[in-house]
Amino acid sequence: MTEAATPRRLTSTGRGVSKGLMTMAASTVVLVVLGFALAPSSVAPGAVLGMLPFASVLAIVGLGQMLVVQQGGIDLSVPGAVSLAVVLSTHIPNENDALLVPAILAVYAWAVGAGLLNGFMVGRLGLNPIIATLGTNALLFGAVLGISGGIPRTTTRLLSSIAGGRTAGIPHAVLIAAVVLVVVALLVKRTVAGRRFEAVGSNPAAARATGLRYRTHRGAAYLWAQLLFATAGILLAGITNQPTAFQGNTYLLTSVAVVVLGGTSLLGGRGYPVATVAAALFLSQLDQFVLALGVPFAVRTLVQAAALAIGVAIYTVDWAALRRRFASRSEPLAPATT
Repeated sequence: MTEAATPRRLTSTGRGVSKGLMTMAASTVVLVVLGFALAPSSVAPGAVLGMLPFASVLAIVGLGQMLVVQQGGIDLSVPGAVSLAVVLSTHIPNENDALLVPAILAVYAWAVGAGLLNGFMVGRLGLNPIIATLGTNALLFGAVLGISGGIPRTTTRLLSSIAGGRTAGIPHAVLIAAVVLVVVALLVKRTVAGRRFEAVGSNPAAARATGLRYRTHRGAAYLWAQLLFATAGILLAGITNQPTAFQGNTYLLTSVAVVVLGGTSLLGGRGYPVATVAAALFLSQLDQFVLALGVPFAVRTLVQAAALAIGVAIYTVDWAALRRRFASRSEPLAPATT
């Protein structure tokens, strides 16, 4: 069997629960226990309620990045996409609730344009995803500076109440993220198009041989990702009272980290939406835990990078083969016979 025809390994337990979800659930429990022991302020009710909306934003961004990674790609235009959504959501209304709907329509129009551009460059022209999406990111940040001039605007009361409010004590951002999760999970896991989407990501050569439109699926991933990035940006604009024009910069590394920690292979294939959301919750709580310890921002970034590296090691290293290799080296050599 050739390498192209070899199916990629799936990270599941065989009982319908992914390895990534189990790992993130266990890691979150350990993190909460450490929080009670070392930094009680990180697990205080007020701190948790303040963390959950931002975890929801990261979860939505992560779901968009997951769709791209499933096709063996990566979208580095996350910062520009989220920042532009924030800027359009605050600068077009300029505290006027009546202009919020046109602003949101403008956000999604830009998202569709950026998604089609990325999809065309990667899916049709076959350009490297890193180069293509970095170029799109530069264009999006050009629009950010052109519209905002680098000056922040205050969020409208309507958007603040929708995105930053609570119902029965539950932040609206959490409810919105839950709806997005259900939609993404149903589309990817329960529809014919979703199963074809995963099949194309798992084995493009086999998908091409069976007649699947692999270029269309690959390009569509970037379009759907941009729509999710835009949704996250609108939500972020409502959570933050006066967001900056570069609010999306913090989501580049973290968006990839939650996908990897959730168990989705960087080589493409099967995706794990629930595990990705769980990873977003874990990473947000980890950031809050480190912040409560009083460490500098640079150390927090290093912790995120370390989490990404650990996630890659957990899901990509063949630990059984590694153990066998070390075991064979440690075995004594048999004495030579005469």
